[in-house]
Amino acid sequence: MLARVHRYTGIVMAERKWTLLHGRLRRRVQELQLRSYDEYLAVLDGSKDEVARFIDLVTTNETSFFRTARVWQYLTDDFFPGWYRSNPGKTMTIWSAAASTGEEAYSLAMTAEEFRLKHRDFTYRIMATDIAQGVLDVGAAGIYRGRNAEGLKHSRQDMLEKYFECRDNAYRASSLLRGNITFRQHNLYQTLVAANRFDLVLLRNVLIYFDETGQEAVVDAVRRSMAPNSVLIIGESESLHRIRSGFAFQQPLIYRNAVPST
Repeated sequence: MLARVHRYTGIVMAERKWTLLHGRLRRRVQELQLRSYDEYLAVLDGSKDEVARFIDLVTTNETSFFRTARVWQYLTDDFFPGWYRSNPGKTMTIWSAAASTGEEAYSLAMTAEEFRLKHRDFTYRIMATDIAQGVLDVGAAGIYRGRNAEGLKHSRQDMLEKYFECRDNAYRASSLLRGNITFRQHNLYQTLVAANRFDLVLLRNVLIYFDETGQEAVVDAVRRSMAPNSVLIIGESESLHRIRSGFAFQQPLIYRNAVPST
């Protein structure tokens, strides 16, 4: 089973994760009325639809709005103003890689909208991708409830009131935000083809799931979709210093694309 996780997602899952994986797949095996995991593997390998369901089940989709305060402080105080001064008349392109259910993408959109209030000619586009289609559907709908919605309410109530509509104990992102975000399924091992190369990429809390070879492959594929001198932001538990990446360290979590993309 662990080999199938690597085959279909690229994630290297240690043996100690088998119990977790077993728990995630048990209900699916029961739903299909199968007698064993071996029977499930036969179904999995013969069905593209089941592969998609498998990916949804085995990938970790932990996220929240405005996760890691220092990242959003950097974007507000440093990146957005600096990029705006250096790129008059251009549209900022942002990629939320491994976007899960979209909280990061909407946090980016809110940050961009706040910047646009002070710079009316500023424009932006956000691409949000994930390997799991199920979580992308949640993000595209832009409807949130429960812990993450409450977290945004307690930490940035002004943003919630400005950019979300409350209906039936759930919050839906405004059309203003949704109109600037595109959700697309994507495997990080592949170079993302987009109309323009990205000025900013957030690849956070993802590299920890790959071995060193996988990390290098993912980072290289991401870099090929980035503009020269663009910025990459990674997660708190991650670093690029052990791998060949083409990125130059700028500050903790922040790296700059130091090699022209080909």
